[in-house]
Amino acid sequence: MSVIRLLVLGAVRQHGRAHGYQVRNDLEYWGAHEWSNAKPGSIYHALKQMAKQGLLHAHEIAPSTVGGPPRTEYEITEKGTEEFFGLLRASLTAYDQKPDVLSAGLGLMVDLERDEVLALLEERVRAIREWRKSVTEYYTPEEGPEQLGHIGEIMNFWVHSADTGAEWTRALIERIRGGAYTFAGEGEPFVGVLGEGEENPFAVGERHPGDLD
Repeated sequence: MSVIRLLVLGAVRQHGRAHGYQVRNDLEYWGAHEWSNAKPGSIYHALKQMAKQGLLHAHEIAPSTVGGPPRTEYEITEKGTEEFFGLLRASLTAYDQKPDVLSAGLGLMVDLERDEVLALLEERVRAIREWRKSVTEYYTPEEGPEQLGHIGEIMNFWVHSADTGAEWTRALIERIRGGAYTFAGEGEPFVGVLGEGEENPFAVGERHPGDLD
């Protein structure tokens, strides 16, 4: 899965229309530059590529009154919306992806309805349980993974990760079932993007040529 596509589509969708620097600013505000590949170059590349693919519509905006080149503002298309929700649903059920996949999904899960998010997370728990059963049944010696020497620690690590991942997901399910957060169709959502000109306390502060887009 392309995490950067999910994050960029999600940020543009929340704004309605956004230029590249706004999207970059939002992803830095979410800390995505630390836990994913959402670096400035990849963000601007994703915007341009998805515009070519019809997932985003690019609007060229006239230069500001203080001068400078025109900016491009991006708006998500119907095709892009379908892509966004497909990636989002996959991110919440995937149990065998890198942590950045689930992290991106968690940051955008409130764009779905509560009942659907609960169902997707339940599917994630089921998939983890099935994976654990398969690997412990077929790949673990009767005497335990230690019989494989230090290589057995690989199995220990993955089984432990599966157990903690399932436990954490079940706890999240209970929080959501108990009324945590505002999901689609429930009222005013939490505002997860920065307004135009709003200061980002977590900005990296490094300039990039694409910041003019």
